[in-house]
Amino acid sequence: MGAHSVWVLEYARSPVHPVSGVYYGAHNQGTMNLPFAYILIRTADAVALVDVGHDANDFGGEIANSIGVTGWTPPDMVLAECGVRPEDVTYIFLTHAHFDHIGGLKFFPNAKIFIQKKELESWMWILAKGRRFRSLQAGLNPADILYLTQANIEGRLELVEGRRENVLPGIHLYPAHDTHTAGSQYVVVENDDGDDKLVLSGDVIYTYQNLTGGSPADPCFVPPGLANGSQTKLIEAAEEMLGIVGNDERRIIPVHEEQLAQIYPSRLTDRGLQIVEVCLADGTQSKI
Repeated sequence: MGAHSVWVLEYARSPVHPVSGVYYGAHNQGTMNLPFAYILIRTADAVALVDVGHDANDFGGEIANSIGVTGWTPPDMVLAECGVRPEDVTYIFLTHAHFDHIGGLKFFPNAKIFIQKKELESWMWILAKGRRFRSLQAGLNPADILYLTQANIEGRLELVEGRRENVLPGIHLYPAHDTHTAGSQYVVVENDDGDDKLVLSGDVIYTYQNLTGGSPADPCFVPPGLANGSQTKLIEAAEEMLGIVGNDERRIIPVHEEQLAQIYPSRLTDRGLQIVEVCLADGTQSKI
């Protein structure tokens, strides 16, 4: 128990996701089932999301279709399982700007948005380079970058430069630059005076196998295969995350990890989507 409640909310999944995109070097190993999710954090004074999913009705939906994503469910239905409406969300922490993490921003008109300045700058540079550099645009819906400019005009965008402690009390933003993307970041949540920490990893870590290499008894870092940055920096960021949680891998929360439902209390919604309850604030009723 503590000051924060945290849920992982699945909103879609790809039953045919290439294994090689999740594990570096896993060539010719077929496909896997990959959940798509975002994270809800509730405190006494705030409702926050870590990432926001995508919109199936724009170009993000076309990208999703191309990689076999099915079962997309809009945020009002997903959040309702925890008694939250999209308009209740007051803070959004974007781990990076791939379509499935940023494309749902339009559904949250009252939220202040936090993203690393380097992330926004890097995508603008890539878009300006022209078609020969289009391989670097994998996973990007350019309209999502334009939306950030609109949010800036509305005074709802904050560009973060490096580490930001206590963006909300007990919630910190840590940079993971030049990893999955140029300006990736992850979120650290502290309960119980800092002794109880969670790391919300974004796509620096897709699954626990990125931390263990599939061998918990003899672990080996295997970084994600999809990355615009450095595989070495991905491994260094994973090591940093493990250090924050005292090498307890279960305290790292990768949203694409199916095994979360076996580690933490969980249930399926009527639409067959997984809700994982990572922790509850004092006095908060379970949603499971």
